[in-house]
Amino acid sequence: MDTMAAPRPNLRFRTIFISDVHLGFKGCRAEFLLDFLRKVECQQIYLVGDIIDVWSLTRSFYWPQAHNDVIRTVLGKAKHGTRVVYVPGNHDRPFRDHDGLVLGNVEILREAVHETADGRRFLVLHGDEFDSIVRASPMLESLGSTAYSFALRLNRYVNAVRQRLGYPYWSVSAFLKHKVKNAVKYIANFERAVAVEAERRGVNGVICGHIHRAEITEIDGITYCNDGDWVESCTALVEDFQGRLSLLRWTEKAEVLIGAQALPLLDAVALDPAA
Repeated sequence: MDTMAAPRPNLRFRTIFISDVHLGFKGCRAEFLLDFLRKVECQQIYLVGDIIDVWSLTRSFYWPQAHNDVIRTVLGKAKHGTRVVYVPGNHDRPFRDHDGLVLGNVEILREAVHETADGRRFLVLHGDEFDSIVRASPMLESLGSTAYSFALRLNRYVNAVRQRLGYPYWSVSAFLKHKVKNAVKYIANFERAVAVEAERRGVNGVICGHIHRAEITEIDGITYCNDGDWVESCTALVEDFQGRLSLLRWTEKAEVLIGAQALPLLDAVALDPAA
């Protein structure tokens, strides 16, 4: 079954935010991301951490052609005029040592401030700084990563069966995460901690990744945006040419996420009026 068989619209956005791709990890859904990147044009791309999973690569090398094609596609966009900003995360932490450098037309920044078309200012960072488990104990972080890797392997096997049966992609790991009480509490605490930092910095909002939970919400007057990931939700945060922010899910279907709803892309997303 060809998961990319459905026709996709060609879209134009002002800015795209992508995080938690985890290239080099077997759970990465690089084929969906590659299809997304080939179908969109934009002025700016922010890579909001954990793009290359250095942790996974040091344990066992895994780098299929689709992962290489994602890198080549991003670099191709950077070469042809798209501004690409790379904000490293905890899984690609070694790149933080190169803060301020420009490599292959890609700017590497520890964090950034993005101004939307309507003048709002957003702090852009990966978010692992606000993960109390990561900050408290690297060993616990490693154990959590191992358990999570197991859940994603289960996710891969379940979806292989679903694909053979003709069912669309469904994330087992995301479902479990949203049903477990402690996980829900952890996510809420993380979101609030990031929003408090954005308020302290005097910006209108924050854009991050790290917890693999796509979300746009208001927290005490701060617009909190998490662009999700490409191992579970297969989502990206996009800004249109009026400064409006939306979440797209890109699997067999292209959808816009509005709260708990998922609407067909062409019914909901605002395209560049000049297109």
